[in-house]
Amino acid sequence: MAGAGGGNDIQWCFSQVKGAVDDDVAEADIISTVEFNHSGELLATGDKGGRVVIFQQEQENKTQSHSRGEYNVYSTFQSHEPEFDYLKSLEIEEKINKIRWLPQKNAAQFLLSTNDKTIKLWKISERDKRPEGYNLKEEDGRYRDPTTVTTLRVPVFRPMDLMVEASPRRIFANAHTYHINSISINSDYETYLSADDLRINLWHLEITDRSFNIVDIKPANMEELTEVITAAEFHPNSCNTFVYSSSKGTIRLCDMRASALCDRHSKLFEEPEDPSNRSFFSEIISSISDVKFSHSGRYMMTRDYLSVKIWDLNMENRPVETYQVHEYLRSKLCSLYENDCIFDKFECCWNGSDSIVMTGSYNNFFRMFDRNTKRDITLEASRENNKPRTVLKPRKVCASGKRKKDEISVDSLDFNKKILHTAWHPKENIIAVATTNNLYIFQDKMN
Repeated sequence: MAGAGGGNDIQWCFSQVKGAVDDDVAEADIISTVEFNHSGELLATGDKGGRVVIFQQEQENKTQSHSRGEYNVYSTFQSHEPEFDYLKSLEIEEKINKIRWLPQKNAAQFLLSTNDKTIKLWKISERDKRPEGYNLKEEDGRYRDPTTVTTLRVPVFRPMDLMVEASPRRIFANAHTYHINSISINSDYETYLSADDLRINLWHLEITDRSFNIVDIKPANMEELTEVITAAEFHPNSCNTFVYSSSKGTIRLCDMRASALCDRHSKLFEEPEDPSNRSFFSEIISSISDVKFSHSGRYMMTRDYLSVKIWDLNMENRPVETYQVHEYLRSKLCSLYENDCIFDKFECCWNGSDSIVMTGSYNNFFRMFDRNTKRDITLEASRENNKPRTVLKPRKVCASGKRKKDEISVDSLDFNKKILHTAWHPKENIIAVATTNNLYIFQDKMN
């Protein structure tokens, strides 16, 4: 696999695993989103219990030249609590659907986190000094009688143990009737969008009491509903452009300069269906679960149930590249429909130079596709080879016929073990992969 710079083959090694080993996993501990910040120094995860855990990369060890800094817990906080909508008699889960980092402007870090209904802007800041020597206050915080003050002291800052504080700076609520599936920060770093099943709203980061509805696909009669919005993202450089994907397998690119309500798209990306593959499940498996622009802004990647597609923004009629993630499951769609796995929403991500794409699969497998060499690899996130710098062995799945020695039969795949959420460090070959309640971190082998 080509590296962040392309060209050389990467050997992926185990680096770390976070989370408990227990077989019986608490629902609240299941990881629901993973996101590196813009420098890659911080890695945030959200879970179904409404918690956000941030890991920080330690400074590189100069004595061990082949080891990169490990990620250790930096801050943990409760982002969302379970709520109840009394008007609709609906429970609102605390599960974190998405986390998005804002670019760092000062010593503090900011991130947006959202559950189904409410988006919050969090400030994460450090304190390693505390003021001492007040004139009107004792060290324990009690106020002194001003008449007893006979001399004036100059307060000083004294060093203290590092404290990382997370505080909610803004709460953006009451704007979504349906469940929020995406948030995306605009390249102007002042606005962001949030998307639910039928609408997309545009927010200003400073204004919480109003947002602008920029897409609304809700029909007058809900019985005429044929598709829903599945994901949405702003273009990385062009602040007026965003895309949203649908359950019908289409991607619409909209330009906010054209009109205030972007119901009429500028471009529609859709691949004609191959009649030979038409089946009862065609519509379900063509639903797009994730859409991501490349860092360059020239391409976008979409993930449907069986494949990853790369689209050139200048060509709407078909993708320029298609990669089969687990084509061997096409014959198993009936049983995947019965156990609801066919509705799993896999995410995808680019490496820092847009030369490799990564996405998850079942049996704790994840796939990488090299866009330059057209080679692909299947790797497994497993505790069996969890010694640091253990090189991961490529895995192969046998679809039918005689199984070779190292291959795994498609019938023995564990569909309860799935990798839905993955993230790639923006500058280095370090990846984070979430398996149920564990976070695996892998890196390339440094000679």
